[in-house]
Amino acid sequence: MWDMDVNRFTPGKDYAIELQGKADAVLQGDSVVQDSAARHLFHYVNEERLKNIKTFATFISLLDNYETSTGVEEIVTPEEIAENNCFLDAILMTGVMKLAHEYLLKKKLAKPNLADFKYQLYDIWFQLYPRKEGDRPDSCGFEHVFVGETRRGKQILGLHNWVQFYLQEKHKQIDYKGYIARKNKTRPDRDDQVLSIQFSWKGSVKPIGSTFIGVSPEFEFALYTIIFLLSEERVTRKTVKIEEYELQIVVCRHGRHIGTAYPVLLNTSNED
Repeated sequence: MWDMDVNRFTPGKDYAIELQGKADAVLQGDSVVQDSAARHLFHYVNEERLKNIKTFATFISLLDNYETSTGVEEIVTPEEIAENNCFLDAILMTGVMKLAHEYLLKKKLAKPNLADFKYQLYDIWFQLYPRKEGDRPDSCGFEHVFVGETRRGKQILGLHNWVQFYLQEKHKQIDYKGYIARKNKTRPDRDDQVLSIQFSWKGSVKPIGSTFIGVSPEFEFALYTIIFLLSEERVTRKTVKIEEYELQIVVCRHGRHIGTAYPVLLNTSNED
């Protein structure tokens, strides 16, 4: 699936990152931390590619559709529903998602009709639910994983997507604090396509957040959907090797929907 991801951005060509310093260890809920990075993580991103590749363009149109505070009910407009459907239509045309669909068909976890598969994806990713029992429908898998949420202004939940990170950083909403090192590697490389990082957003600090860098939205959708459907456990941890990366893909279930999903570089701490 990694090899099929033709829309993936190439490090050093389509984007450049500046890792800078190693982040200090902090606790969840800390609001003031040592900043080990004076500059942005993303030094350059080819915005023309973001605009011209349909899956990225339709993905970006979804990022401003959510109220990020948990506990605040989401109101989904007809325009936003149309944007969700445009995005799903775009990714379903890609080789990555076709491969995922074929695999799930063999496992009898998806229906052959593309419209049925699209409905299944919509339900998994975009159906609203209360993140905390008893609350109003204030969350969905897409918002948590790709947009990010905050809890009581003290905690960052989710936000595991490099495009959202880049755009929030560009608009001075995110402050990158530094990288988290793996035990067997003192420092990440500029061309690493999986990173563990620390950052602040909306007044809170995420002590450790892990994300793919440069991958397409369809790659993440396909990977997390497959792992979600392969297991009915509340939390699934699947160890995979992608090129040089030993990863654990963590997918948490919220009933019939995705609660969270992210990659963990092995030999770094867990997170949410």
